[in-house]
Amino acid sequence: MASNLPTVSGIALDRSELEHHLAQGIRHFEHCMFDDEDLARLDLQGCTFDRCTFGGANLFAAKLARTVWQRCRAGGADFESVDAVDARFDSCDLNNTKWRRAKLASVSYRGCKLTGAAFEEVAHLGLLFEECLLVGADLRGFSFKKASLKALDFADAYLAGCDFRDAVFEGGSLRNATLKLAKFQGADLRGADIEGLKLSDAAVFKGAVISHAQAASFLRALDFVVI
Repeated sequence: MASNLPTVSGIALDRSELEHHLAQGIRHFEHCMFDDEDLARLDLQGCTFDRCTFGGANLFAAKLARTVWQRCRAGGADFESVDAVDARFDSCDLNNTKWRRAKLASVSYRGCKLTGAAFEEVAHLGLLFEECLLVGADLRGFSFKKASLKALDFADAYLAGCDFRDAVFEGGSLRNATLKLAKFQGADLRGADIEGLKLSDAAVFKGAVISHAQAASFLRALDFVVI
């Protein structure tokens, strides 16, 4: 159990102090503060961070494989080029974080705030988002093929080139998202909010399943009179 592990709790740590604890084999940190710290390239594999803060921290190319992040706040942190394979993020604030070229295979984000997060050029095989805010996030080129998408808010997100073929939307929103060259063949959109759909977006939804109410709403947006 985590409570029986050596734990550092309730203090602010700089890079050297964190390295000291890691050298002692400590891998569990709770209520610790790493805001604006330079943690680039550190080996944090297998660490658990519980209600810690990383606001504005630099984690460039850090080794984060198998890490667990619970209720952490890391708004504006830089995760570029991290190796986070098999990491888990639960109920974290990750707004405006940067993940460019990160290795995110088999990573899970559950109940996380990822508004404005940037995920360009990431390796994401097996990545899971569940009940997450992805408003305004950059997810260009992501594949969600055959995925069950549970309560994902993609409003205003940049989804150009994304593959949603045969995906099932269980709630969530695509309101005003950028969908250029996205693929939705076979996708079930009946549970999603697709308000704000533009005529120029209509072609990408070819072959998707929508409800009568969604179809009527789309036609009204094009100034058709639906009776």
